[in-house]
Amino acid sequence: MAEQTIQWWRYPRLALGILGSDKSFRKNPLIGHPHLNELGLHRERVRIAARMADYRRRILGSQVRPEERSAFDRDGFVIRQNALPQDVFLRIRDFLKSEPLPAREMRQGQAVTRMIPIGPTALKRLPDLARFSHNQSIAGLLRYVGGAGGDPIHFIQTVIAEPALAKADPQTALHADTFHSTSKAWLFLDDVEADNGPFVFVPGSHKLTEKRIEWEYRQSLIASTDNRAHHADGSFRITPEELTTLGDFEPKKVTVPANTLVVADTYAFHSRAVSFKHTMRVELHAYHRTNPFSPLPFSPLSLVPGLHDRRLDLYLGHSDRKAKRAGRKPTWQDVGECTAYSEPHI
Repeated sequence: MAEQTIQWWRYPRLALGILGSDKSFRKNPLIGHPHLNELGLHRERVRIAARMADYRRRILGSQVRPEERSAFDRDGFVIRQNALPQDVFLRIRDFLKSEPLPAREMRQGQAVTRMIPIGPTALKRLPDLARFSHNQSIAGLLRYVGGAGGDPIHFIQTVIAEPALAKADPQTALHADTFHSTSKAWLFLDDVEADNGPFVFVPGSHKLTEKRIEWEYRQSLIASTDNRAHHADGSFRITPEELTTLGDFEPKKVTVPANTLVVADTYAFHSRAVSFKHTMRVELHAYHRTNPFSPLPFSPLSLVPGLHDRRLDLYLGHSDRKAKRAGRKPTWQDVGECTAYSEPHI
């Protein structure tokens, strides 16, 4: 690979990215530098991040039920049925079926993902949503699974599969989100069956084994020139054949009844199941990602008054301005107000 010439004034920012959550082998030439990765840059980032996550989990574990800690330690994900009181759950689902809220959408091949922030607007319209977004038991589980303190970001997510479109959904390939532990939560509003695009997870693949670290090392040497955009950006894809070389792993479709919470470490390999018919999956969603090298079991941002429910709106506003300056459409396109159960608009 021809090595990139890096302007001198970019080095401080790029170097700081190595000490944080930057993951792209294309966008950060230091992270994608072949010689630095031959010397073990990526491999050591993975090792150190895993050790720091384990250290923070030992502190955060008191917030989590013992049986859920055991399930996570074994499998890398936790399933909690009847996550909300039934009356609260039904009010939330009925509201989201009938009441429009400000929404964003993103298309990836044949799949459209809709995001409705659970921020001041949604909480004012339906205070019951706080039973999810302000739920300390759920937040504690997200922190433990992700091995990081701080507050998760919450939104209503709709995933619509349109298999009549030929272009593949990149999220149906088994992958890890990044090089370190992060957590995501799905509280499903309807029954999830095997044929409506369920979450697919590889139990036990969240553990950093020697085989996994060597696989990470090999990917780091070639990722910057990989023709799979997500792989080159640090969300490594893995084929079923490669997976068998890392251990006795078997992908599992997570089929669950409505009002079930699933919280997973997305450093583990996972995907969205391929849909062979038009499907729609609606869930209360949360994700949690922080600096993987921080020794703190909390985030200073949690101390800022009024920030908890506004972070996603602030991020989307910043992304809109950044896209406008670059002369392109934002990744998450504003589609106005719609219900969580409406058909896609892009």
